[in-house]
Amino acid sequence: MSGLEELKRRLEEWEREVVAPLLKKFPERKRAFLTEEGLEVGRLYTPRDLEKWDYVEKLGFPGAYPFTRGIYATMYRGRPWTIRQYAGYGSAEDTNERYRYLLGIGQTGLSMAFDLPTQLGYDPDHPLAWYEVGKVGVSMPAVTEMDMVFRDIPMDKISTSMTINATAIEVLSMYIAVAESRGVPRAVLDGTTQNDILKEYIARNNYIYPPEPSMRYSVDLILYAAREMPKWNAISISGYHMEEAGATPAMEIAFTFADAVEYVRWARERGKLDVDAFAPKLTFFFAARTNLFEQVAKFRAARRMWAKIMRDWFGARDPRSMVLRFHTQTAGVLLTAQQPMVNIIRTSLQALAAVLGGTQSLHVNSYDEALSLPTEESVKLSIRVQQVLLYESGVADTVDPLGGSYYVEWLTDQIEERAWKYLEEIEKMGGMLRAVKLGYPQREIARAAYEWQLKVEKGEVPIIGVNVFTEPEIPKVKVLKVDPAARERVVGRLRQLRESRDQVRVRTALDNLRRAAEREDVSIFEPIFEAVKAGATLGEVSGVLREVWGEWRAPEVF
Repeated sequence: MSGLEELKRRLEEWEREVVAPLLKKFPERKRAFLTEEGLEVGRLYTPRDLEKWDYVEKLGFPGAYPFTRGIYATMYRGRPWTIRQYAGYGSAEDTNERYRYLLGIGQTGLSMAFDLPTQLGYDPDHPLAWYEVGKVGVSMPAVTEMDMVFRDIPMDKISTSMTINATAIEVLSMYIAVAESRGVPRAVLDGTTQNDILKEYIARNNYIYPPEPSMRYSVDLILYAAREMPKWNAISISGYHMEEAGATPAMEIAFTFADAVEYVRWARERGKLDVDAFAPKLTFFFAARTNLFEQVAKFRAARRMWAKIMRDWFGARDPRSMVLRFHTQTAGVLLTAQQPMVNIIRTSLQALAAVLGGTQSLHVNSYDEALSLPTEESVKLSIRVQQVLLYESGVADTVDPLGGSYYVEWLTDQIEERAWKYLEEIEKMGGMLRAVKLGYPQREIARAAYEWQLKVEKGEVPIIGVNVFTEPEIPKVKVLKVDPAARERVVGRLRQLRESRDQVRVRTALDNLRRAAEREDVSIFEPIFEAVKAGATLGEVSGVLREVWGEWRAPEVF
């Protein structure tokens, strides 16, 4: 009798003699145990669930293909993840104060949040911008504000991530201009621009231009960074916002990789470059939810998939092109206004999932973010969560500590299988750009969001404080309120800039940008950089591109 046959016999014996009598006395608490993906979780996992499973093919070793167990051989034993809390609000002074506070309590990288006018290409004195200035991020209309944000912060020593998409070139140009004014060359700047416009059409909706010119915009940044900024990650391809909109774990990684494949194809065609010339600087951004093992499995499956895509689809030879480097943020959509202190427990579990899943940097949401931007008190606690995980918990002491778990390996395989099906469906449509225009990912995410919300309202998905263990009142906690005077400060400095700059130089730079935008064969990065350096505002640069390219109005997809 083979080992698996003997195992089968013993399992049947255990079910009959041990489990069955117990179930008569103590029935299990649910008829079916389901993950958020909808996978039914078995009572027990054994080698039978991994029959014909090949360790070398599925796992290998950390730092080697297929990178399932991690992208570095020693992982956190050698280089801890970057503690990178997303932050920014009000005017440049407010944000500079918060950044210096965060660095002072142990944050190891900056992550910039910009207000909606900045993200959508409007200056703060535009009528559409007036009530949103500084509310969900810092207002960034011109290079003078960027200079103030980084006052007393060493730009050659800190890594800076920027959550900016439709105006990513303008904002990065400001960052470069400030650094170079301080004697810091662009080649040493370390950081990331999100620059992922496809996910804006799918899930977040902070886009400006139609899809084709928007792809040109994103790819010109990717190609520029590949030539001029060797330490800069030109794009962070994001599944986080899809998860926040309702995507399941398999959808999150599949739709993210479909976006990534589209960017790679455009970059190869537009730049006439070998994939290994730019792919090592592609980065990713995922969410971490509370279902611990499913999230760990998602990250492991994602690493394996990306390695296969780059090697088998694009012929990458450099192992760095096959490596999935990603930032993780805990799930904002799962934060509750009810019993907000419970959010600390949720985000700690989510952060643990990210670390066990092998993330390269991490943001832990603060407990009060369902009510306001985080206070200094709450964001300090979020940083302390990461520090306890790193220094006290022991989870960072060995590589991929859950690797080899029968359950985790089965779950990793199941999520990967589902993700490939989504990805193959998008390929049949002609790629993600075509799928977005058809509304396919939008519909799939909306369907999943509706189904999940229905389960919440029926009580099938328990949420503490919302549909179980509720309390009559929302506890009062200290909330952060943006100083209304921040808008006046920003607008006042903007007015001074417009009055003091060389108007001829600005007009010339904007005219050069217009001509470049009208030509398909010209990069728009350099003209935008020159306009920003001349003193043109973000709204003026975006205004030129709006005139040439137009604005996008999403089609009806439901």
